[in-house]
Amino acid sequence: MTTQPHLDPTVRHDMVFLFDVTDGNPNGDPDAGNRPRTDDETGQGLVTDVALKRKIRDTLALAAGDDPRYGIFVQAGHALNPRLEASYQANGLKLDSKSKISPEQADQARAWLCDRYVDIRLFGAVLSVGKTGALGQVRGPLQVGMARSIDPIVPADHAITRVTQTKQEDIDKGETTEMGGKWTVPYGLYRVELYYSATRATKTGVDAKDLELLYRTLEMMFDHDRSATRGTLTPRGLYVFTHPDAFGAAPAHRLTERVTALPAKPLSPDEPTTPAAPPRAFSDYVVSVDDNDLPHGVTLTKLIA
Repeated sequence: MTTQPHLDPTVRHDMVFLFDVTDGNPNGDPDAGNRPRTDDETGQGLVTDVALKRKIRDTLALAAGDDPRYGIFVQAGHALNPRLEASYQANGLKLDSKSKISPEQADQARAWLCDRYVDIRLFGAVLSVGKTGALGQVRGPLQVGMARSIDPIVPADHAITRVTQTKQEDIDKGETTEMGGKWTVPYGLYRVELYYSATRATKTGVDAKDLELLYRTLEMMFDHDRSATRGTLTPRGLYVFTHPDAFGAAPAHRLTERVTALPAKPLSPDEPTTPAAPPRAFSDYVVSVDDNDLPHGVTLTKLIA
């Protein structure tokens, strides 16, 4: 058994993860010309849970190396049905939509998938597709929220040019450049909460190594997902509140609300709640963590601070 509380898979963990973006697009909206996602009412920037889990999936596999327990189920270029059908074949089950399998056999097939794919162990998956309808779904122990920027963002649309054409006929017409565009956020500090249920984890087989690699992935995943479009994405804080048992010693919000990020710049005398200038760097914020009088048995681990 691990001596580090935040690595214990048998107890509940509530996490706060802070990251920022500089001159980049952390999550474009395909329904809006890839414009950075925003809350229409508040102007705050958004990054979907799906986008964050994609980065976690891609990086966690790299961190694990060749360990066969760290395959990725939802992976680009790989269909899901053949991977699900492999669980039947590995357990000697008939892959026939007319043949029924017992609940015990379905449990064996699900356990095989959980042991093989870390993203099923952590996030869960819908398995009842194609010929494997009897598998139902796995409810994952790790739930990732929607990341939201601390302050409103102002996305900028930049016109760009390329010195060649896509079509030869355009060059023959004498055209020499082609126009394009890209969206960026000048700066934004984002916050997201993650919740780990030990009760569900016992059913999927999460262990201490899974948690260790998860934390390493959150710290390193932006380094393995760089592109000119995304700009500079940087992890700025990872705080893990660990409960003494699987049920928990306090509601999650009473713990996660202890992590706050406030403007560091002087406030405008005319608008006391508004910073005098928009934030353009992490140094424009002060992150505070209230670790006094934590509920009995709860510990706080500051992995990135």
